[in-house]
Amino acid sequence: MEHPGFFERAGPFTLTEIANAVAAEVAAGTDDGRRLATVSPLGEAGPDAVSFLDNRKYLPQLAETRAGACLVAPQFMARVPTGTIPLVTKAPYRSFAKALALFYPDAMWSKAAGGGGRGGPLVDPTAVIEDGAIVEPGAIVGPEVRIGTGSRIAAGAVIGYRVHIGRRSYVGSNATVIHALVGDGVIIHPGVRIGQDGFGFAMGRDGHLKVPQVGRVIIQNDVEIGANTTIDRGALKDTLIGEGTKIDNLVQIGHNVVMGRHCVIVGQVGISGSSELGDYVVMGGQSGLVGHIKVGHGAQIAGGSHAKDDVPAGAIMGGTPARPFKEWAREIAAIRRLAARKPTEPSDGEY
Repeated sequence: MEHPGFFERAGPFTLTEIANAVAAEVAAGTDDGRRLATVSPLGEAGPDAVSFLDNRKYLPQLAETRAGACLVAPQFMARVPTGTIPLVTKAPYRSFAKALALFYPDAMWSKAAGGGGRGGPLVDPTAVIEDGAIVEPGAIVGPEVRIGTGSRIAAGAVIGYRVHIGRRSYVGSNATVIHALVGDGVIIHPGVRIGQDGFGFAMGRDGHLKVPQVGRVIIQNDVEIGANTTIDRGALKDTLIGEGTKIDNLVQIGHNVVMGRHCVIVGQVGISGSSELGDYVVMGGQSGLVGHIKVGHGAQIAGGSHAKDDVPAGAIMGGTPARPFKEWAREIAAIRRLAARKPTEPSDGEY
């Protein structure tokens, strides 16, 4: 059965309604009265969707988009393909944040356990809990939740609205799982936070406009997530944690991150939004990635190192900014040799 999603979508809206709501202008002569029903990334948008371009890096996707309309800055208006109507704005990302708020008016607040603020049962009567699943006293299970046989929800955990948890999985005390689909054999240690909105703001001199986050977190089978780790839900796409991946304590994973199978992520790692990791990637303690980069299959990033550019498959990287490990090691050795030199005694007349 297809998951119904976590947010109710408003609309459809006419181009004029959208333009008025987001402070954009419909390109002259192009408003053909069409109505748009959703918002989508450039690469996934169909004729009923509005999308946006805010980074030159995605111009190739703009050239091939099938979006019904696209929010673009004036300098990129001519790049919008035939069939897509330009919505022209000086701040496309800020306008897109307003479009998300228009289509998803309830997305600014996470619907964790439902209810109307007047209390109610700790396990919602609409939740489906298979035989053999255990919900300990004090755990909160929200509306339309599904929990598979053999799973255990520890005391104090919160399982939010419409979350699905597979079979033989464990959610530790005081963990929070919202806006997420969790597979079989998953271990979620105490204090983990899964599915809260990502750190998304359209920055500007008039203030930092919050961007609604309407994606999900998908956690595949046999993943283990250490205590007090946080995994943000996607903005439009899903945040994905691949099968068999092991994540240590105190790790931060931003929105839209796609992590491959059987990765090992050690404590206090920080992974910025929209980064992509291949299979069997290893990240040492306190290492990090900037957003929108790709780490290839089997790559390793040493503890305390920070990558700012794409990392090739199989590479071993170290340092800040991260570079090939041997190069980094030579630099460290050279600095050590330099530091070990005895200072030269000044000769007469030298100061």
